[in-house]
Amino acid sequence: MARVLIAGESWINASTDFKGYDAFPHAQYETGATALIEALEAEGHAVTHLPSHAVATDFPETLEKLAAYDVVILSDIGANSLLLPPQVFAQGRPFPNRLKLLAEWVGKGGGLAMAGGYLSFQGFQGKANFHGTAVEDVLPVEIYPYDDRVECPEGVNGELTDADHEVTAGLDAQWPILLGYQRLVARPDATVLATVESRPLLAVRTVGAGRTLAFASDISPHWAPTEFLEWKGYQRLFHQSVAWLAAAAE
Repeated sequence: MARVLIAGESWINASTDFKGYDAFPHAQYETGATALIEALEAEGHAVTHLPSHAVATDFPETLEKLAAYDVVILSDIGANSLLLPPQVFAQGRPFPNRLKLLAEWVGKGGGLAMAGGYLSFQGFQGKANFHGTAVEDVLPVEIYPYDDRVECPEGVNGELTDADHEVTAGLDAQWPILLGYQRLVARPDATVLATVESRPLLAVRTVGAGRTLAFASDISPHWAPTEFLEWKGYQRLFHQSVAWLAAAAE
């Protein structure tokens, strides 16, 4: 069993309904982490979900606090949420750089994963902004300095390239459709386990005493459609990913 922290993968949807002369604003909290949490908990992992609006204030800011977890998954949460807690943004006071902290934690045996999305890797209009950061330094992929999304409304299939690795053992050679992914470049010392349109879809790397993983598509809609979420390999894929990442801490 691994202790997993999922940071991000939630949002607040605010809209206004106009009905003639009258307008009705309303807001709703939404999360895309449910499928992943259920899959990991079904395999016995202990999962903590830190929603996007709480990352700036509550994400661990010391190695001691990060040590409470074996694996950290960043999913659809931009670098700014980690770099700009209220102490920095509102009060103008120094605070630990949590991107550098994550890289240090990995080197000491932590397991870090990033999943794709509009606020992952470089993201929509470059707003995720992980290019050139300490997190990019430890990931198994290099991140482009501009919007790296590849939208595939027609659906594209992931292709397994390494069926013998612990992360991908027992998975289908061809995966269900995905509706988009991040354009990434595998590092020379990374192992690419699956590709999409000949680009890295799933890659892993050993960094110091730790391990990292990059999944270039989404764990939830819209890039992960029903076909992918209900695929029998979904639970196996992310369980084995977490187990492999956590093994470095054992």
